[in-house]
Amino acid sequence: MKVLSMLQPPPGLGSPAAMTRSLRTLAAVTLVLLLFFIKPCRRLITFSMHDELFSYIPLVPFISVYLLWSNKQRFVFAVRPCWLGALVASLAGAALLAIYWMASWTGHLLEGPDYLTLMTLSLLCFFWSACLAVLGAQVLGQVAFPAAFLIFAVPMPTSWLAYVTTFFQYTSAVAAQGFFHVCGTPVSRDGLILQLPDFALRVAPECSGIHSTMVLFMTSWIAGYMFLNRAWQRCLLALIVIPLAIIRNGFRICVVGELCVHVSHEMIDSPIHRKGGPLFFALSLIPFLLLLLFLRRFNIPQIQSNGRQPQPGI
Repeated sequence: MKVLSMLQPPPGLGSPAAMTRSLRTLAAVTLVLLLFFIKPCRRLITFSMHDELFSYIPLVPFISVYLLWSNKQRFVFAVRPCWLGALVASLAGAALLAIYWMASWTGHLLEGPDYLTLMTLSLLCFFWSACLAVLGAQVLGQVAFPAAFLIFAVPMPTSWLAYVTTFFQYTSAVAAQGFFHVCGTPVSRDGLILQLPDFALRVAPECSGIHSTMVLFMTSWIAGYMFLNRAWQRCLLALIVIPLAIIRNGFRICVVGELCVHVSHEMIDSPIHRKGGPLFFALSLIPFLLLLLFLRRFNIPQIQSNGRQPQPGI
């Protein structure tokens, strides 16, 4: 009985029946949106199935639903439509569509990731608008993270991807040079070229580790949402992914280079180079998990509405 009473909405904030009706309305509106954007949605799924970097995209909606469901008992049933916020989000979605139509009209037809970026982001804006119109700002604020996490379903624009890849290429080359110095191996660097004794390594785009970095970046936000309750903790956990990715890439390049120098030049085509990504990704999880455990020490204790500490086993 105590558990059931805790799940009842506070007086004046609506009822589970009202929330159920609102969710059904939102589901119907979402279905209409998906039908309207059926072409870009199909292209997005096909694109993610054939692109290794964005292969995680189909999982994003399911992750958001899981995060939403796992915290459903914390929600307060307060359905109050926010028409102003819905209007702003709708205008943003319409503006993105207008950009695509104007670009097409002027002959600058967008294709590939750039087309999917505009269409997917427009769909999300209309979806968020529907959430604000049907559920309201208070309810959406309680599920802000699962709703915002859907942004990872938007492919990165081509120009952004090129800049990010180049950034990780050069920083990884610098990190690898530092690792070679630590190992005592003579090395000189010219841009992305690492000159070793009788051997030269070029840090290719594939060596940037951007796929594993994106996965770890998403993981950091999920872990922060589930295990940390301060904004600065979550931001720090997400930001630490960048130097961690650079160190991981540099270490991987150093390992391959040392094998090429001390074992055989043919190690450049060995499985540890071609297929060793998951191994080094797993190694990068060790400091990541240690930092997560450390940050949990600074969590704010959860307080019930009556001001007392929650009792275990409720």
